[in-house]
Amino acid sequence: MKIRDHSELFKQQDYQEQFERKKEFENPWPAGKVKEISEWTKTEEYKELNFKRENIKINPAKACQPLGAVFCASGFEGSMPFVQGAQGCVAYFRSHLSRHFKEPFAAISTSMTEDAAVFGGLNNMLEGLENAYALYKPKMIAVSTTCMAEVIGDDLNAYIKTAKEKGVVPHDLLIPFANTPSFVGSHIVGYDNMLKGILKALWAGKKGESNGKINIIPGFDTYTGNYHEIKRLMRLMGIEATVLADVSDTFDSPNTGEYKLYPGGTPLPDAMDGVNALATVALQKYSTVKTTDHIQKEWGQKTLTLSPIGIRNTDAFFAELSRLTGKPVPSAVEAERGRVVDAMVDSHPYVHGKRFALVGDPDILLGMMSLIMEMGGEPVHIVCTNGDKHFEAEANELLASSPFGAHGTVYIGKDMWHLRSLLFTDPVDILIGNSYAKFLTQDTGTPLVRIGFPLFDRHHLHRQPIIGYQGALNLVTLLVNTVLDELDRKTEGSASFDVIR
Repeated sequence: MKIRDHSELFKQQDYQEQFERKKEFENPWPAGKVKEISEWTKTEEYKELNFKRENIKINPAKACQPLGAVFCASGFEGSMPFVQGAQGCVAYFRSHLSRHFKEPFAAISTSMTEDAAVFGGLNNMLEGLENAYALYKPKMIAVSTTCMAEVIGDDLNAYIKTAKEKGVVPHDLLIPFANTPSFVGSHIVGYDNMLKGILKALWAGKKGESNGKINIIPGFDTYTGNYHEIKRLMRLMGIEATVLADVSDTFDSPNTGEYKLYPGGTPLPDAMDGVNALATVALQKYSTVKTTDHIQKEWGQKTLTLSPIGIRNTDAFFAELSRLTGKPVPSAVEAERGRVVDAMVDSHPYVHGKRFALVGDPDILLGMMSLIMEMGGEPVHIVCTNGDKHFEAEANELLASSPFGAHGTVYIGKDMWHLRSLLFTDPVDILIGNSYAKFLTQDTGTPLVRIGFPLFDRHHLHRQPIIGYQGALNLVTLLVNTVLDELDRKTEGSASFDVIR
């Protein structure tokens, strides 16, 4: 018996007849009217109205704070992400991350319901902590909140103290917490809040002798390949590094036939010793703002933000690390640089002059804009739902640094429905975004390069690094082959359907 996929199954006659019968109860508008309005939404007139929207978001390119907090907490050894909120919220966080990584992972909810909204969530917290510790024996329980807990004003610090005083959990159990209301900020803010909370809880309040290491904070980085790559590069340079919030094994664990509840994460002693490092290097700026500020002020430690996406940024990354540690950049790394530059020269004619639209998180957008302009491409529409004025200024400064950025416009706080208007009224050659951007491709016909989070509809992209010179090579490959795929599509059946390009 052949098992049909839903896309094929629903084309069968019996399903088509069922859909037609269903329309009788839906009272649809006449097909002509629907088409008329659909065409109107592609016009300049509609775009002006669309951009006047203030109180509603349509397909925003962001998730909520606690998703970022849960993701961050999963990057520490033996850590159980614990959310003070409804069960459905945590189900969303788990499914969202599992669908991206194709990997299971654990997170706990206190299952707050209507009664907690009236009487407070203390009882939920106490029972949840007790059960979590008894069942899963975590080394650390990292607590974050959802909308309900924030609206009713649950005091996490007081609740955790009460749990320890009542003996619900051991007094010495690490229970960092972060307030992560879903109705403000985004997943990158939640990541930042949780990481700051964890580092505050892990630090005993005094420094020891320098350990000679470098702390690396990847930020809200959902490419497990990036974690493996940064550790490989540190080994090549002979630098001892501690990756804080290391999710590489958590979300990319080997299949050995044995299930591990806590398959990886930064060892807690290493994270505790992070205060004694030479410096902390954040690979993302906008998902580590509070954390790097905390490290600078409370640890008295030098912090740098070095985002190694593209050639220029990766050059700066290695130059700063070399200055910081006194370690020379090894010849093996220089050879990698040479190979990607050679690849860029090979592919340059096909990317040069191509117009790009980009949608995603601030740090990835900045890196991709830089790489595109290095290839002679033009970033035209840059949409960042969770971008702020600082990002807007930095992105505009980057555009102004190259003649290829002359036609670029940065849109903060806008969503994918805004981008749809832009793609119709000012078309581009290539769209860069996450899996949800495929609906823009379906609607506007703009070819999509899948970069960012989440990536649901393609497998294993997160395993390929996009940082460093190897990451630049991977990105160049994605970009140029999308251009060539589209060229093939447009010339299929013609005399110019080339085999060699």
